[in-house]
Parts: sequence; C-alpha cells; structure tokens
Amino acid sequence: MDREYQIILYGATGFTGKLCAEYLKDNYPEIKWAIAGRNNQKLNDLKNSLNLNCDIYVASGDDKESIDNFVSKTRVVLSTAGPFARYSNLIVKSCVENKTHYTDITGENHWVKDLIDDHHEKASEEGTRIIPSCGYDSIPSDMGVFYSVQQMGKPVKKVTVYHSGQGGVSGGTTETMFTIGPLPKEKRDTFLLNPENSVSEKQRKLSKDGFEIKKIENTDSYSGIGLMSFANTRVVRRSSALYDADQKNYGSDFIFRELGSYPSKRSARLASFGLILAFLVISTPLRHIVRRFLPKPGEGPDKVTRENGWFRGLFKVEAEDGEVKYFQIYGDGDPGYKATAQMVCESAITLAICDNLNSGGVLTSAYGLGNALLERLSKSGIKFEEVFNN
Repeated sequence: MDREYQIILYGATGFTGKLCAEYLKDNYPEIKWAIAGRNNQKLNDLKNSLNLNCDIYVASGDDKESIDNFVSKTRVVLSTAGPFARYSNLIVKSCVENKTHYTDITGENHWVKDLIDDHHEKASEEGTRIIPSCGYDSIPSDMGVFYSVQQMGKPVKKVTVYHSGQGGVSGGTTETMFTIGPLPKEKRDTFLLNPENSVSEKQRKLSKDGFEIKKIENTDSYSGIGLMSFANTRVVRRSSALYDADQKNYGSDFIFRELGSYPSKRSARLASFGLILAFLVISTPLRHIVRRFLPKPGEGPDKVTRENGWFRGLFKVEAEDGEVKYFQIYGDGDPGYKATAQMVCESAITLAICDNLNSGGVLTSAYGLGNALLERLSKSGIKFEEVFNN
C-alpha cells in the first residue's frame, strides 16, 4: 500500500487525541503522519503548541468528501473522535472503501456490532483491517488473554481476569456514557460481537454478566464489579471465536470472565454498588442533572494524575487438563488516558508497518495484531509476565 502517510490521527484536538499526538512525536519521529479534525484553528494551535512536523486536514464527521480526501492518503487512520457512534461512522466507511486500515479507542460495543454487520465481509475480502477498541478498552483484557493462553501452551478451559488501577476521568468518556443510554436487549448480548453459530450452550450458560464479592485466591484482594467488563468481555469472546474459525482456538467451549480487584471487602462492596447506582442514574432523566457536574468534552485528568496512574490485570488461567497458572499485565500511567494513548498508538504503528498480520475484516487486537502488537507493547514498557501457579 503506497500512501503519502503512514498514520493520520483523527480527533487530534480532543483530550486523548492530544496525548496520542505527543506520543507519536516523542516515540516515532521517523514516521510520516498528519493530524485531522473538525476545527482548523484548534488543529493549528495543537501543531504549534507541540511543535509538530506534520500536515493538517480539516474534516467534519458528516462530510464524506473531506473524509475521503485524507483517508485515501494514509495507510492507517487512528481515530480518537468519540462518541464513535456519533462521529466515526463515515470514517470507517471511507476506510473500507479506500482500503485503509483503521483503529480507535472505542468501548461502544453496540457500534462495533454495527461495523461488523456493515463492513466485515467487504473488509475481509479486500484485506482491510478495521480494529476498534485498542485503548484501555480492550487491550489489557484482549491481549492479556492472548498472551496467557499462548504461555499455557495447551487448550484452556477458562480465563478469569481481575482488573485494578488508578486514574482519572475525561469529558469525552463521560459524554460517551451519557450518549449511549439504555441499550435494547439484543445489544446487551454477552456474545454480541461473535460470528453467527460460534457460541455453544455451555458458553452461554457460563458467560452471564455479573460479579461476586469474595477473596481472590492467592492474593489479599477482593473481587467486585469490573468497570469495563461489559465492553471487554465481548471483545475477548470475539477474539476466541475468530481464532476458533482459524483452527487456532483457545480451547473448546472457552469461557472468559472479567471482574474488578479491590484492596478490601468493604471497598469492593462500595465500588460495586456505587457503580450500579451510577449506571441506573445514567439510564434515567436524572442523567441530565448529573451531567452538569462532570468533566466536559476536551477536559480530563491533569498531568500529575496521568503520570501517577497505573493499571494491572491478574489472569487466572485454567487449562483443560486441570493445571492452573496466573499471569499479569501491568502498565504505568493513567489507564484511560496516558496508557490508552500508548496502546492505541502502538496498535496504529503495528498496522502501519507490519505486513505479516491476519487478513482483513472487523477484527480485534488479539486476532488482528497478535504477536506483532504484543512485542510492541512489551518494548513500550507494558509488562506481560507469569506471576505464580497452583
């Protein structure tokens, strides 16, 4: 694919977009890239403030002609323009039409389901890789399971991950949460992103959403609700199904569960029931009142919060032969912002420079980028390791 640019960053002036621009500048000065967004003045201000050596493209999310203009010039579009269901539909459509690879940081599974229905077949036929959810949603879960299953080296029956971390919240994230609202039953399916006829009765029975508050084996922590489990579980299950179709399955009737990890039973209870209350509020008219007191789009955690943040995923892996091992993924930096920029930029770089990847379609990080991304994430400072076994 001979294009003028390797990457064009769309949504560059948003909170996470700016962090991505900084990451690319600091870590990949040799790549040819550009920034794009809806506001020319903001794009120029960003370019000047960061002293970027890159071109600018102005394109509104509903202007197909201006979108096609920049999409056709690059190997990869990296989009941070959320809510994605509102701003990125035409971006993905253009990527498929122009055979341009795509990645983003969405956690909007209902939108990803629409992408699969609308674009997977054509993208698959033409080798175009559309890989959403490459930020904190859902790289740690998806790539953590991929790594753990590989390390086991044998068929795996079940993986349970316990996530913990420290960070802040941005206006873009809260805007997405308030925009989504209550989803219809079919969009809440625990196997929403799976291909047809890829789910067994056993998998469906053992993969219901929920959580439990109890001591996590071999640790001093307690399990509770997983903040992003609703998004991440669907992505991991799609990865498993895609590998299964490729005769490289994780294990027959593979089960994945995701929970939060908390330092005490009390904190697990408070966080779990507090989050449930928050989700209930979002689904009622009260959300219009609450929204006023939360960060606005473009706002987010300060640099100290971003630098002092961290994330960890502890994976309990149960093999079909009964062996149990524990692995972890660990990274420094606010998971939703600093680490998200790191993860999605490394995903975009992998798409831009690696040719030995799985074929096209609407894919996942584990299936579409696999070992190539695992290597890049490790080199960038994110740790994947075995911690102990039973």
